[in-house]
This record gives sequence, structure tokens and C-alpha cells, in this order.
Amino acid sequence: MLATKPYLTQADVQKILNAADQHAAKHNLAVTIAVCDDGGHMLGLIRRDGCAPLSSYIAQEKARTAAMGKRETRVYEEIINNGRHAFLSAPHVSGMLEGGVNIEVNGFTIGAVGVSGVKSAEDAETAKAGIAAIL
Repeated sequence: MLATKPYLTQADVQKILNAADQHAAKHNLAVTIAVCDDGGHMLGLIRRDGCAPLSSYIAQEKARTAAMGKRETRVYEEIINNGRHAFLSAPHVSGMLEGGVNIEVNGFTIGAVGVSGVKSAEDAETAKAGIAAIL
């Protein structure tokens, strides 16, 4: 028998984007919000007015890294900040700053949200606000 697992639908992605965007609007945050599937493939993105263009790339990489690593990107930032600089050579992980949050359902990481544009903790809060809309 083949295994089955939950996955993000387009409706889920839109709910995440809408909730994260509302959170950012409420707190006056100029951010980019990116949502990807468990393989790191982009499913949706919003760049709010006033957000630096570079944040679009950073948010996507945070989302990819959180999805493929099955953990928040904050963990990678802490590893590096605690002196394990060799981790910077790890392949396919370039968004190793706080603000990428994996979406876990029934023990499966089904995707992630990456946010960039403000303080890292605020990026993570915005991502979590989006994820809360579907959990």
C-alpha cells in the first residue's frame, strides 16, 4: 500500500497569504511573504508596498530552507551563530535567517512560509500568523 500524506492546496496557500498579509498590515510591516510546498517549490508570494525588492528573494529562500529542512530557519541561524560556520557549506540552504517556518500536519512537513523585510522575530511572527489560518 502506498503512503499518503497531507499537502497544501491552492485554497490553503491563499488563506496563509491573506492571514499573513493582514497581520503585516495590522502591524504596519513592509514584508514579502512566500509560501512553498514540502519540496521548496513556490506556491504563492506577496510583496507588500514599500518592501525592498531583495526581500522577495530572501523570503523565498527562507521558505525553501524551512520546508526542505523540516524546521524553522531560526535553528540554522543559531547553529551558525554558535560557531558551526562549516554549516554555511550545506547544499541547497541559503535562507538561514529567522523568518522561515515549516508547516507541520500529522507529523509531516507539508510546506513552509518565509517572510522577509523587517526584524527577524517579526518576520517569524508574520509567518506563524499565516500558518495559523490553516491549522
